[in-house]
Amino acid sequence: MSPLQNARIGQSYRIAAIHHSAEMPDCERQLKELGFMPGEQIVLLRRTMPGSDPLVVRIGSSTFALRAAEAACIEVFPESSHD
Repeated sequence: MSPLQNARIGQSYRIAAIHHSAEMPDCERQLKELGFMPGEQIVLLRRTMPGSDPLVVRIGSSTFALRAAEAACIEVFPESSHD
């Protein structure tokens, strides 16, 4: 598992866990309200420049822009090639 901000662009991942951080104590609740739930497929579409913040991700049929601090709250693992 690794944080979403370390994901490769275009690779499909599954969300393993959502957690809060000291920097963003409400992050877990806010992301779950938007549909970021363990087991959901997520794809990093692009990083904006400069600084790679925000990250543009697709989860289901929805596209979101996440700050790097929000992406750090999302743990992902790559999907296997047969999924």
